[in-house]
Amino acid sequence: MGKLSDKIRAKESIRQIHTQYEYDKNIPEKGFYIQGKPALTQIDTSQVGEFVLICVRDALCSYDQDPAKVIAGKLNNARMIGQSGMYLSYSGYYKGASITVVSGGSGAPEMEMILYDYMEHTDAHTFLRVGGSGGFGDEVNPGDVVISSGAVRAEGMTRAYIDAGYPAASHYEVVCAMVEAAEKIGHPYHVGVTVSSDSDYVGGGRPGVGGYLQPENIEKAGSYNRAGCLNGDRESSAIITLSALFQRRGGSVCSVADNICTGRKFSAGAGHNVAVDIALEGCAILKRMDEEKKGKPYWHPGLAQD
Repeated sequence: MGKLSDKIRAKESIRQIHTQYEYDKNIPEKGFYIQGKPALTQIDTSQVGEFVLICVRDALCSYDQDPAKVIAGKLNNARMIGQSGMYLSYSGYYKGASITVVSGGSGAPEMEMILYDYMEHTDAHTFLRVGGSGGFGDEVNPGDVVISSGAVRAEGMTRAYIDAGYPAASHYEVVCAMVEAAEKIGHPYHVGVTVSSDSDYVGGGRPGVGGYLQPENIEKAGSYNRAGCLNGDRESSAIITLSALFQRRGGSVCSVADNICTGRKFSAGAGHNVAVDIALEGCAILKRMDEEKKGKPYWHPGLAQD
């Protein structure tokens, strides 16, 4: 496994940059291992599915146990494939789609660690953020689901990889599949831009400890609302950006718990089970879309008629 990462490694531009790196020979080529497994996730790489759902141990989503275990309960033949103390991973099947779900802490740096192990050591081709968020858009209500067409890179991790002008655009096939899934399930949903920030409080326009705010903080929520952004989280841009950089499909499906701009109040876990169901159904639809390609590199609606 890891053929996709080896393809990146073989690029002449990548090879050339390594010749300029003073410490290149001091760095393990494929990261750290513990007992023969990727160190941070401890996954059995042979058991990883084609689709990887990434979730966060988020108290606001009202999980009664680890979210990876919760989502694994919706899969057929689910089995644990990795447990490291930081991350927990299960694999199984949903309507024929081979799916892995992994849980960890929140924020873009946590996503980087998960994505490194999964992208370096496996050929999983689709990575999807599944979680909770807060609303910015006027039409977004608690309990609704947002399918991200793209993300504002307001976090810092992805800027270590590429400058801020690089777009965090969800893969169009992922967006199409998730929209079809949402329509099939019949739950209120929206498609648009998600804001991903390192700061969950002042970075999203919410007061910090003691009501702490600076002038620039009070502009955040209104700026995002006026720009038509729908919701905010801490992870979507990381998954979408790194998926694009490393030749995968990326996207995000998040439930909304409140809306700071409209004043609609917080409701723990509102819509989250539906967001999970949309993500799973969307993966099954993506599998069907991939089969409809019949060797073509890109899916389009006309292929379903062939």
